[in-house]
Amino acid sequence: MTSARKMMRRISLGAALCLFLIGLPILGNAAELIMFEEAGCPWCARWNDDIAPIYPKTAEGKVAPLRRVDLHGDWPDDLPELKPVHYTPTFVLIADGREVGRILGYPGEDFFWGLLAGLIAEIDAPVGPQTSSGGGQ
Repeated sequence: MTSARKMMRRISLGAALCLFLIGLPILGNAAELIMFEEAGCPWCARWNDDIAPIYPKTAEGKVAPLRRVDLHGDWPDDLPELKPVHYTPTFVLIADGREVGRILGYPGEDFFWGLLAGLIAEIDAPVGPQTSSGGGQ
């Protein structure tokens, strides 16, 4: 895919997300994207190269700030109900203390943004049984 085509796709996804976000109630920091990672993970490194530098500057990063958790470190005290994570990277979107969904692995820049936009769209959905997204577990 050419650089210009990637840029246009990114702008289109960003515009769609912005239109969606206008309709959301003010969330503050009620949502966050948790990235479970581990040392030596090549897909984590690729995500860090492709996405990490721009993530906090995006609409997605503003709605769901990134929190990193070492897969082999201590489990976060504020996430006792979260289902176990076995693969890195695993991205878990949390909103209002509940798991909205997951992205297992890093499918590349184009797919990552689309999958994340789908999860963010579910934030305002009615609370029901938790589901996994992005290939679920």
